[in-house]
Amino acid sequence: MAVPDFQTLMLPVLRVTAHGPIVAAELRRRVAELANVTEEDLAEVLPSGRHTKFSNRVAWANVHLQRAGLIGLVRRGVYEATPAGKELLAKAPQRIDMKLLGGIPAYTEWRAQSNEDGVDTVSVTAAPTSATAEATTPEERIDRSYRELRVAVEAGLLTRLRTLDPMQFEQVVIDLLVAMGYGGGREEMAKAFKRSADNGVDGVVREDKLGLDVVYMQAKRYAADNHVDVSSVRDFAGSLEYHRATKGVFVTTSRFTASAKDYVSRIGKRVVLIDGGELARHMVDHRVGVRVKDTYEVFELDEDAFSE
Repeated sequence: MAVPDFQTLMLPVLRVTAHGPIVAAELRRRVAELANVTEEDLAEVLPSGRHTKFSNRVAWANVHLQRAGLIGLVRRGVYEATPAGKELLAKAPQRIDMKLLGGIPAYTEWRAQSNEDGVDTVSVTAAPTSATAEATTPEERIDRSYRELRVAVEAGLLTRLRTLDPMQFEQVVIDLLVAMGYGGGREEMAKAFKRSADNGVDGVVREDKLGLDVVYMQAKRYAADNHVDVSSVRDFAGSLEYHRATKGVFVTTSRFTASAKDYVSRIGKRVVLIDGGELARHMVDHRVGVRVKDTYEVFELDEDAFSE
């Protein structure tokens, strides 16, 4: 079972607050019980990692109900259904959503004023009718847009990597390893690598600045349909001893075959396979080959600023 969208949670939130003043944490716990949200779903976090999806959706259900005058803030972090909210519950509604709240003057005035101020308070105009039309919170829409932008950048980055000449590809690999903390700097890393005859580079690099351990690394600039097979991975794993390395990292701009992955999972040597998609993700994470285009800050009310 997935986490209910924030409109679906409006009715449980109002029902819980109708029993008397309740703190936010207890509100979330009782709404989860009422909505039959599993422990697994409760643990699901937004891509930002700062909040769980459930707590975010309960918070936004609460916001909309407050703006409709159905829930009031008793004191900081404590909520209770208003007489108007209890009156609505007495009518035994099957669902409370933005369409229903649209008939409440206080709610429509809030939305109208917010729109005049340039604030988007509307995620959907009607109740969702399917999973694809599920109502989302502002944070979820930001996260979804971020993921779409990131996926597009990663795909473009991988396509560009496959067009690089050997010298450019070597430089990218070195830049990424340095950004990830390997070796003793760019100059030393450049000395450690040599280009191979099959559109790649390989070399033995220090895992840390002290050189307490070394890693044999091999990177292949292959086309998308030129997958790395098990024989290539077997040869790579077998060469670790020759290079006096205890660990190995095999990187490709294409993919590894299923048999190659299975082989690595069964051998005793510590070998990591990084395919094109993961390579692009590492590059974005470490700002290699990309730059920040825009930065958006998300604010929340700081109640501590108003406490005595």
